[in-house]
Amino acid sequence: MIKYVIGIVCVVILIYVLSVFRRGKLNFWYYITGSIGVFLLMMFFLKPYLTLPLARSVAALSGLVGDLTGLFSAYFKYGIIFVESEFGSMTLQIDFECSGIIEVLAYLALLMFYNVFDWVERLLYGIIGILYIIVANVARIVVICLFIHFHGPSSYFVAHTLVGRIVFYILSIILYFYVFTKSQVLRMRLGSFTYGHKDKAN
Repeated sequence: MIKYVIGIVCVVILIYVLSVFRRGKLNFWYYITGSIGVFLLMMFFLKPYLTLPLARSVAALSGLVGDLTGLFSAYFKYGIIFVESEFGSMTLQIDFECSGIIEVLAYLALLMFYNVFDWVERLLYGIIGILYIIVANVARIVVICLFIHFHGPSSYFVAHTLVGRIVFYILSIILYFYVFTKSQVLRMRLGSFTYGHKDKAN
């Protein structure tokens, strides 16, 4: 009960600070403070409820690839993937870090205050981004499992810390480029930059 009271107080404080920045037309600080604040609030309120469903989804989708290739199997109810190889077997637990919850909430928080888009576009890109991040995370897990299958359990550290993360980061950069960077560049006007998506008559 106390933590929810603290959370509500934080929401009120954030709204007040954002209103000050908006009135002062401090767009940069409005964006940064809003994105970080909403991210922390979502981590506080939503993380406990979304982590397990995300972990199960990632395990289930990864398991589909494992079933098709016959190289590993998943028990999505427990968020577990079992990888076999000629060098031994290994069980992977899809936990908080591997669920993708941090990446999903960070993306949504940044998008929420990215006023290059209107609210309909933000909703659309939000849905697309969530699905994309889940698929990217599945690709990361599949790469890790394949690496372990072909190189053995001793390769887990390299597979998880280096190979898997590189795959996920590359896919994430592609998403952020198309959603944030490319969209902003396309909507810049020569001599007059605007954060709004609608053109005004000169």
